[in-house]
Amino acid sequence: MASIQLKNVTKSYGKGKQALQVIHGVNADVADREFIVIVGPSGCGKSTLLRMVAGLEEISGGEISIGGRVVNDLEPAERDIAMVFQNYALYPHMSVFNNMAYGLKIKKMPVAEIKTRVDKAAAILELGHLLDRTPRQLSGGQRQRVAMGRAIVREPQVFLFDEPLSNLDAKLRAQTRLEIQKLHRELGITALFVTHDQVEAMTLAERMIVMNAGVMEQFGTPEEVYHRPASTFVASFIGSPPMNLLKNAPGGRPNTILGIRPEHLDVGQSGWPVRVETTELLGAERLIYARLGDDEQLIVRVEEGQPVPAPSSTIHIQPREDRLHWFDAGSGKRL
Repeated sequence: MASIQLKNVTKSYGKGKQALQVIHGVNADVADREFIVIVGPSGCGKSTLLRMVAGLEEISGGEISIGGRVVNDLEPAERDIAMVFQNYALYPHMSVFNNMAYGLKIKKMPVAEIKTRVDKAAAILELGHLLDRTPRQLSGGQRQRVAMGRAIVREPQVFLFDEPLSNLDAKLRAQTRLEIQKLHRELGITALFVTHDQVEAMTLAERMIVMNAGVMEQFGTPEEVYHRPASTFVASFIGSPPMNLLKNAPGGRPNTILGIRPEHLDVGQSGWPVRVETTELLGAERLIYARLGDDEQLIVRVEEGQPVPAPSSTIHIQPREDRLHWFDAGSGKRL
């Protein structure tokens, strides 16, 4: 496996004054065997960034290194990477074995070595009993595992995943996330994984890059990103439900935004008076949607068993002082 370095990487479409810049100077050092998730909303540039690492998109500026080697001018086949896409792109007429082995056959690898590699990957992905089947005989989750197996048998330096779970239902997504975690532990792979799903990002990442409009807003562990968001964007994007961001909180500082997560607001006899709008039951917990004053809407998370306030009633909530976050109102950056 290998490390990855991104040094002031930019991407623009067009030239001169008409150029549209879509990636704005991304800098990141990915350690050998580290699993990095690139997360952000649609159109934020996360897939473009991944495709530049893969060599499928030319970079407009900066430098990309894989395993200490600058790859700016190398073709994808020369970068020693393997990609797993949202679209499985399996050959429908080939068996699972031949789908996984095809790239190795093209490289004219010895038959015995091909079988060894495919059998090993199939064992890791629990595909051994499916090697004689064709893709149409497989479920969506099994097809995605075949696509991952096809990447594994190549034994590349770096694995690149571009929203590979998007076509799966919720149950299969959760199951496949566990399989990818197991895969990372067993193979010690260096990986970049793109997703728009922040739950997926928090589950899989050792560290995560949070992208917004082509800008890397934050690069850190899931714990760092959740507990110390670098900006109001990160605070609102990471976490479900998102962090409450209040411009006119009681006792607030001038020109600042107060952030407080729903689970860090306690319902009690004193504190901020808020008007309840509605509640939502989520099994072991409940969300209270309320309004503070005329403009500020916020969410309070309470455990199951607590009294359920009626709509239009007034309750008091107390923010935990050690859980407050302050952001600059102009830039949105953490203070």
